[in-house]
This record gives sequence, C-alpha cells and structure tokens, in this order.
Amino acid sequence: MIDRALFALEGIRGALAALVALAVARALLVVGQAWSLASAIVHLWEGAPLPDQAPLIVLFFLCFVGGQLVRYAQDSYLDRYAYARIDALRRELLQAVFGQGARIVQAQGTGSVTAMVLEGIDQVETYLRLILPKIVCVVVVPLIVLLCVFPVDWVSGSIMLVMYPVIVFYMGLIGATAKAAASLQHEEYQRLSNHFIDSMRGIDTLKLFGRGKRHGERIFEVSERFREATVKTLRIATLSGSVLDLISTLSLAAVAIMLGFRLVDGSIAFFPALFVLVLVPEYFKPIREFASDYHASLDGKNALASIQGIISSAEEEARGAADDAAAPRDVAAWSEDATLELDGVRFSYPEHEALSDVSFAVRGFARIGVIGASGSGKSTLVNLLGGFAAPSAGTVRASGRQLADLREPSWQRQVLYIPQDPYLFHATLRDNIVFYRPDADDDEVARAVEVVGLGDLVAELPDGLDTLVGEGARALSGGQAQRIALARALLDDSRRILLFDEPTAHLDIETELELKERMLPLMEGRLVVFATHRLHWVHDMDAVLVMEDGRVAERGTHEQLLALGGTYAHYYEMQFGPVEQGAVL
Repeated sequence: MIDRALFALEGIRGALAALVALAVARALLVVGQAWSLASAIVHLWEGAPLPDQAPLIVLFFLCFVGGQLVRYAQDSYLDRYAYARIDALRRELLQAVFGQGARIVQAQGTGSVTAMVLEGIDQVETYLRLILPKIVCVVVVPLIVLLCVFPVDWVSGSIMLVMYPVIVFYMGLIGATAKAAASLQHEEYQRLSNHFIDSMRGIDTLKLFGRGKRHGERIFEVSERFREATVKTLRIATLSGSVLDLISTLSLAAVAIMLGFRLVDGSIAFFPALFVLVLVPEYFKPIREFASDYHASLDGKNALASIQGIISSAEEEARGAADDAAAPRDVAAWSEDATLELDGVRFSYPEHEALSDVSFAVRGFARIGVIGASGSGKSTLVNLLGGFAAPSAGTVRASGRQLADLREPSWQRQVLYIPQDPYLFHATLRDNIVFYRPDADDDEVARAVEVVGLGDLVAELPDGLDTLVGEGARALSGGQAQRIALARALLDDSRRILLFDEPTAHLDIETELELKERMLPLMEGRLVVFATHRLHWVHDMDAVLVMEDGRVAERGTHEQLLALGGTYAHYYEMQFGPVEQGAVL
C-alpha cells in the first residue's frame, strides 16, 4: 500500500523525521487527554468534589489544545514541503516536456500530457498532503498507545495487538485490488483525454470525410470504459471502508466487553478500564484515516508515477544524447541532388500502430502532398519527417547517410514546420514574426509582412508591430496566425525543407485560397511535404501519398491516382463530385 515513489522525492527523509516527531507529540497528548479524563471521572465517581478536579480538567484542555497546535504545525510543515516538492516536480516535468517536445506527446498523447501538466501536479500535491502524515501516524500512534495500555491492562493490550495485524493484512489485500482498479481508471482517463482533444483538433477533417459519427461512437466507448472503471474503484473504496469499520468496531466492542466482564468480577479497577476504553478508538483511528485517504489519493499516486516516468525517460534520453555526442552524424544541407528515403518505417503509440511499413523516396525540391482521413497517419508521418518522433522500426536515409531517425540537429535546423494551429508566443507581433530570424532588420520584416498580407492587420493595431499578441493579449484569427507562420518561413530562407500539417484546416475557403496564393511562392526551391484533407492543393503537388490505416495505400500524380479509381478517386469525388472520363483537371 505504501508507494515507493514517495521515497524518491528530494528531502523525504527529513520530512518523515519531522512528521515522526510531531506524531509522537500527538500520540503523547492523546494519552495525556485519556489519563486526565479517566482520572477526573474516577475521582468524581468516588465522590471527590468537582473543584478539586480543576487541575485534571485544565490538563485535559491543555492536551487538547496542544493536539490542535501539533496538527496545525503538521499541516503548516506539509504545506511548505508539498509546495517545494511540487514546484520542483513541475519544473522537472516542464523541462522534460520541452526537452523531449513532440516525442512525449507522441508517446503519451496530447490529452494525457495536458492532464498531467494541468491536473496531475495538483493531484500529486493533494496526495502528499493526505498520505504522508497518515503513513507516519499509522505506525507511530498505535505503537505509543499500545505501549501505554500494556502496563495498565495486558489483556486489552493483547486483543489490540492481535487485531491490528488483521486489519493491516486486510488493508494490504484490498489495497492491491484498489490500486489495480485505480490504475485502470487512470489509463482510461488518459485515453479519454487523448481521444477528446484529438477529436476537437480534427473535427473539420472528421466531418469532411464522414467519420464524425464513427469517431463519436469511439469516444462514447472510451468514456463508457472510464465510467465502468470509476464505478469499480468507488465500489471497492466503499466496500473496503465498510469492512474496515466493521473490523475496527468489532475490535473495540471486544475490548469493551472484556473490560465490562472484568469490572463486574472485580479483576480490573475502574481507572485502568476507563483509561483503556478511552484510548482504544485512538488506537484504530490512524489506520481508518489512512484507509479513507488512501482511496481518495490514488489519482495522485498514479499521477506521481506517470510524471516520474516522463522525467526518468527524459533523463535517460539526455544521457543517451550525451553518449552519442562523440559520434556526430551531420546531414548535408538539402539541395537539388539531395535524397530522403524511408524503408519499412513503423511507428506505434501505446494503444495502436500509427504507421505500418511506410516506404517512399523523394529527391531535390519536390512537392509531396499527403492526404487521408483523420487517424490515417498523416500527422504522424509529418512528425517523423520533422524529427519530432522516432520510428520503432525501419530505416531512414538522408542523402545516402543511414540514420536511426531524423532527430539530428543538422536535419532539424533545415526544417520549417507549419502546423494546423501555429503557436503565438505572448510577445510582440514583431517578435513572433522574427522567431526563426531574430536578427532580421526592419526592411526584411516589412517585406515579409507585405508579402503574406499582414499589412492591414499591422495598420489597425494600436502599436503596430510592437503590439502584444498571443495568450492573454491581442486575440488573432486563425488566418492571421497562419500569415504570421508564413512570415516566419519567408524570413528564414536558409531552411530548405517545409513541412505543413493541415495548415488551413480551420480556415474558410475564401481565406484559404487567398493564403494559398501567398504560400505557393514560398515552396519554390524547397522540399515540401504538405499534409491536408483539402484536395485542391494536390494540383500544385508533384506527387501525392494517400495514407490509409497507417500505410501508404496509393502514390502517384493527381492524374495517375484519378485513373487508378481507388481511395484517392473516392476522396476527390466526395469533394468535387464525379469526374468524367477523359476530363482535364
């Protein structure tokens, strides 16, 4: 039941030592409360005047207040420790995410990474606050209470000693079951997050290819599995709590009944019996609190394991990169004679294989269109070509040089990537435009602004190019964001490889056609890979790859694919209607 991942946290030994000291103080104060209360009641039972019990009553309240102060000190210390650890964990996680970039997203899924960054960290913080003091108290408090009970009444102490391991054994069994159920729930939640976010990003594509209903059914199936996993987890938590309450209640009843019989036959005095009876609930209280918070904190436990897994993966990759640094594998600058070959390339996510036996070759400044329905592998292929992910099998050759993947800095420095939703930094419009070329002068920026059609936007902005845009600042339309991405590409003419991943998916057709006229000149003298579901682009491509279920189903020119009458012809007819035989397109 105790999570080993906790002991990998920095400063955990010191934190546990401090919590042990506070738990000892708490246990002693509980014993003091029981002793003073039992003594006062026994004295009053024997006929002593109430005023004479004032010192015992004062001691009782002092112990009570002391207990509250100890609890406050414990909470304050945990607040500071949890904040420090979570702050460090957040920095490590963000460093890992930014360090590995798209590779983490490809491996974990967009929704999963988003959930861990936004929710997982908070769940871990709750987990630390709940479980750390319970781990300590479940050991320290019962031990001290037992040591105080045995000298007073060994019979009651023996019953308590025998019942505690029974409860611990039961908690171990139920904990293993709860852990498995919570892990399944966590996995289903990650799947649901990934499916939902991917659906929102690709909703236009899904509608265009008539896959919306099918994809919606898939999301429903995933959400239903998540609901079932959640219900199972809650059922286990409810059952375990009820059984634990029953066992602890029966144990308390056994001690009370034994004390009652012995009080009747005179084998035990009133004070020790009352003293023990007051302490028995405190003996079982820590493990009951641990059981309750254990189920409530399982999400944080799973989140901690996932986050530490990502951080460990990033550290291992960093060590691997350091080892490979001694053997550089520079890729020559792309030129008219350069070649890129993929042979039998595969790529798998944890849930499914995204690319299967992908093979093709390109040479020089070619324009390659990549089409297919959502989930066909278009974006995954673009990510591989950009070096954002590494194939799980197959070979990659760039200009005759065989590479494990395209994550080589010498390759990535040649790549310009324009996604569906270009990211705008919280900075000035100028800073966003010169992202690839921070040394660009005013004349170069002005020319880029004019070429991509940003002149009207700059004119209407209150501070022109110095206006803040991006998150929390001036909101821009999708078309304006794409123009900024094009301006970035125009400024950096040293990068000869252009990768487009559904760059116009969210734009209306009028805006898209206007942007098209500005994008086509950028493709001159460059290798272009253009992933899209809008087929009017293929007329400007030298070749087309048709992706279906992670493989290249068809390849060729627009005319060749139409003549083939396969998947491409079907997609084309869906958008433009039936094509007459012999028509010139």
